[in-house]
Amino acid sequence: MTFTSPLFLLALVPVAALAAAYVVLRRRRTRYAVRFATLPMLDRVAPARPRWRRHLATGLVLTALAAFALAAAGPQMRLQVPYERATVIVAIDVSGSMEAQDVPPDRLTAAKEAAAQFVRDLPGTVQVGAVAFAEGASLVAPVSDDRALVERAIASLEADGGTAIGEAVFTSAEEVVRQASAAPSDASGSPGSSSSAGTADDDAEVAEPVPARLVLLSDGHNTAGRSPAESVQAALDAEMPVSTIAYGTPSGTIGNGVRTQSAPADAASLRMLAERTGGHFYSAESVAELDQVYEDIGSAVGWRTETTSVTTPLILLGLGLAVVATALSLRWFSRLV
Repeated sequence: MTFTSPLFLLALVPVAALAAAYVVLRRRRTRYAVRFATLPMLDRVAPARPRWRRHLATGLVLTALAAFALAAAGPQMRLQVPYERATVIVAIDVSGSMEAQDVPPDRLTAAKEAAAQFVRDLPGTVQVGAVAFAEGASLVAPVSDDRALVERAIASLEADGGTAIGEAVFTSAEEVVRQASAAPSDASGSPGSSSSAGTADDDAEVAEPVPARLVLLSDGHNTAGRSPAESVQAALDAEMPVSTIAYGTPSGTIGNGVRTQSAPADAASLRMLAERTGGHFYSAESVAELDQVYEDIGSAVGWRTETTSVTTPLILLGLGLAVVATALSLRWFSRLV
């Protein structure tokens, strides 16, 4: 939490002084009563009462004063809020190496389940699409609000062929550009509007690009199509950061039992692609790690961090506590605190 006027935090000093004075006075009153009355007489004259009631009312008042002091200092908090609109494309490697079983039951099955859960967990304001890539890349689910369509497309993926990481980026960038160009451009009002300034402002608002992100998972080296390095500019032109996941263990192999071939992920190329496009690089060697990676990405791609004032909530909290303290004091002691 930060404060726009931290000097006003000094108002907490008298609140703390009041709390200390209350404790001192209560102890002094107790010692005075014991000094001038025998214990049996004290029990008859002043029978035990639930002291916590008196302390509760006073504590609520002091807490209310502290809330007002904090509110005066202009408190602010950085909170994550969902984008009003955002686009996320999930690209999954479906090359033959995804049949490797170093991630049980096999790489592709685990990847599909994790990706589907990732799609389900994204904020409702995010539109999602899916791309599959092997020898080439194809858009298996165009960007839309239909999460079920995307999940069905992901569930239908099968492993076969080589690995075209660069082509997956190009295909995803084309979909982001297509979606941006298809966005309505006449939301400023009907032609002939009497306020040209207002129309210009509305057009500027409509023209604001929708945040887009590609989340690309691959378990191998680029063996087909354009290279990841060639695809960097396409991602930058589409203003589409690429977060990459190097998937599988270094010891993963594919084969028929007679002839096997190692199938490690090309972490260097995937890291380069993420760094140059403004995304993040991850690696996952197990189902649990892959789930955690998608969870981490999901907490970032559909959200933005805003600095929000919490002055009003603190004022309302202080007022509420003061009202409750007053009501309790009147109810229990027939007087104000």
